[in-house]
Amino acid sequence: MATKKKGKSAPPAPAENVVEVATRGGPFEGASPAVIRRRAGKMLDHLGLKGVELSIALVDDQVIHELNRSYRHKDKPTDVLSFPLHERPAGWKPKGAKGAEIGAGWPHEGQLGDVILSIDTARRQAAEQGRTLLAELTMLLAHGLLHLVGYDHRTAAEDREMTARTRELEAAASARTTSVAR
Repeated sequence: MATKKKGKSAPPAPAENVVEVATRGGPFEGASPAVIRRRAGKMLDHLGLKGVELSIALVDDQVIHELNRSYRHKDKPTDVLSFPLHERPAGWKPKGAKGAEIGAGWPHEGQLGDVILSIDTARRQAAEQGRTLLAELTMLLAHGLLHLVGYDHRTAAEDREMTARTRELEAAASARTTSVAR
């Protein structure tokens, strides 16, 4: 017969984040869906978000053009679109020089939203800026994710803050994780 231990039980482990990546198009030149999924997971962890679901779609210019026209009334392709599933809570402001404060104040679990990335536009922009496709997609993913948690760039101050947070997430996503041998 089993006996129960008296005392406090361990608190439940925080819910895991779920990142889904769908593709249409390619080739991805080192920016496979698996790599994008890992980088998105690192960004969510850096932001302190737990128990959220993020959907990412890697599409071509035709698909993102249609979405941009339908949802933003802009008749041209773009590099990234974000579709948050939650309104920013009243009085909640995104902050976080290190990002952890976002997760602590973010009241939503479950679906966070969708980030749509154009492979075609990302490839062109990467070539123009002399960077890899993966580096460009990482930057666009960081930008899109920040929109999902309430960041915007309508003013110069917001733009500076969003640029700084985007760079922070790029660095977190690109950092190599090393395991220590025991």
